Amino acid sequence: MRLPNKIGIVTAAGSGMGRAGALRFAREGASVAVVDLNAEAANGVVKEIEAAGGKAIALSGDLTSDAFARSIVHDTVKAFGALDFVWNHVGHPGPSMIEGVDWKDYDLAMNLNVRTVLVTTEAALPELRARGGGALLYTASTSGLTGSQFSPIYNIAKFGIVGLVHGLSKRYAREKIRVNAVCPGPVDTPMLRVFVARPDSQLPQGETAETLVQKRGGQVPMGRPARPEEIANAALFLISDEASYVTGVALPVDGGATA
Repeated sequence: MRLPNKIGIVTAAGSGMGRAGALRFAREGASVAVVDLNAEAANGVVKEIEAAGGKAIALSGDLTSDAFARSIVHDTVKAFGALDFVWNHVGHPGPSMIEGVDWKDYDLAMNLNVRTVLVTTEAALPELRARGGGALLYTASTSGLTGSQFSPIYNIAKFGIVGLVHGLSKRYAREKIRVNAVCPGPVDTPMLRVFVARPDSQLPQGETAETLVQKRGGQVPMGRPARPEEIANAALFLISDEASYVTGVALPVDGGATA
C-alpha cells in the first residue's frame, strides 16, 4: 500500500477524477473524506470504498460557503483523528466569453476555483503541521499552463492556482508540507461535457457535447482524452511519500498536449 494509515480529503469527489482519486487513495490504505455538492453521489462513493474494505465519510455541501469549506477539515479530523493530505479538486469552467460576460458566472468560477481552495487550505495547514507535514494538491488543468481561446476566465483562475502552488511550496517546505498541482488535459468525464457545451460557448452547427469531447481528445498527441483513473494515478504519486522531494510542481497529465 502507498498511503498506509494516511487521512485525506478529496473535493468534488462524487464523480469523474475526484471519484477516481478517492477510490484509488482508499485502495492504497487512506481514510478518505469524500466531499461533493451532490450528497447522493458522495454517499455512493463512500459505499464503494466501504464495500472494498476501505474507510470513508461523505461530506456534502456548497464549498462557496466559507463555513463549509472550513468544516470539511474539522469534520475529517473529528472522524479520523488527523489530516495528512488534501486534494483540492473542486472547480468550475466559468463563462467562455469576455464580451457580454455574465459577471455572476465569473464570480462563481473565481470563488470555486480560487477562494474555496484558499479557505480549505487555511483550515488544513494547522492540521498538517500538527502531523509533522503533509501534502496539498490542487487541480490546475493545462489551462493553468497555456492559454485557451475558449476559456480565458478559466485561464485566470487556473494560472492563479499554479502561482499559489509556487508560493505555498516555498513558504511551507521547511515544515515538510509539500504543495503541488496536477494539470489534466481533456479527461473523459461528465464535467468535460459541461465544459465544452457551456451556454455561451456557441457550439458549431451539427456538433454535440459528445462529439466535441472526442474531438478535443483527438487533438492531443496521444489521440484520445484521458481516463479519470489516469489523473488519479498522478495525484496518488504527488500525495504519497514517493514524492517526498517533489514540491512546487504543476504536473501536466495531458497526453503530450503541452509538450
